[in-house]
Amino acid sequence: MPAKPTLDDLRREIDEIDSTIHQLLMRRAQVVEEVAKVKPPGRPFIRPAREAEIVRNLVARHGGAFPVNAIVRMWREMIAALTRIQGPLAMAVVCPNEERGALWDNARDHFGSTTPAIAVNTPMSALRAVSDGTATLAVVPWPEEDDNDPWWRFILSPDGKTPRVVARLPFLRTTGQSVGREGGDALVLAAVPMEETGDDRTLLALEVPQDVSRGRLKDVLEAAGFTTLQFRTHHQPNGGGSVHLVEVESFVAGDDPRLTTVRQRLGEAASHVLPIGAYATPVMLPKA
Repeated sequence: MPAKPTLDDLRREIDEIDSTIHQLLMRRAQVVEEVAKVKPPGRPFIRPAREAEIVRNLVARHGGAFPVNAIVRMWREMIAALTRIQGPLAMAVVCPNEERGALWDNARDHFGSTTPAIAVNTPMSALRAVSDGTATLAVVPWPEEDDNDPWWRFILSPDGKTPRVVARLPFLRTTGQSVGREGGDALVLAAVPMEETGDDRTLLALEVPQDVSRGRLKDVLEAAGFTTLQFRTHHQPNGGGSVHLVEVESFVAGDDPRLTTVRQRLGEAASHVLPIGAYATPVMLPKA
């Protein structure tokens, strides 16, 4: 019968495991450096969709006593640090009056404690920081119904350099909770192409020169094959029409034929109908 390991034996085994983990992390950094060398010029180094797939796989295969949210936090720190090996990574986070509350904490949880970050007062300031290169990412609050000057209407453009929604925070959530930290539900924008993960949500923006009811828009979108989830509406001043933000299920590319169907059904009532972002559906964990 094998001898029961002593406390010293177990501590030596822990030391060996720690050494192996460290060696693997250093090896992973070396591989990332090689990736940066072989990646074609102009290819974005920020891949929110791939990061979401990594975390989903991590959660799916995890087991044992180690808390899965702690594992995800460790991986997010690693992903952020290794992303900075490939290129600049910095974020502008909306913190009105520089009060670094739940939204700042969720941004830090997701993008790591070493990622450079600046606090800005408004979503537009965050978007400007991305546009002028001060930041790579803008972290802005989830759009509210009563916002009189919504930021999302300013990214309603087909220009490929326009920042797009690429993630929603927090990505790891507990069943029954809308956000991980109260008041910290956020969207992340970056000037990179949208990518599909297989379980996504898309934000469509529709600009109409005259007011169109949400009921009609919902009917038109669903007749075209979309499953609508949430609506936000901004009425332009002086009867200048309205702009609608609609969250729909699944990933919608810019050339999706359903968008053409929507334009045709709305006719002259539609100036723009296009996706302004997509994000991987957050992972839901059961309550402890």
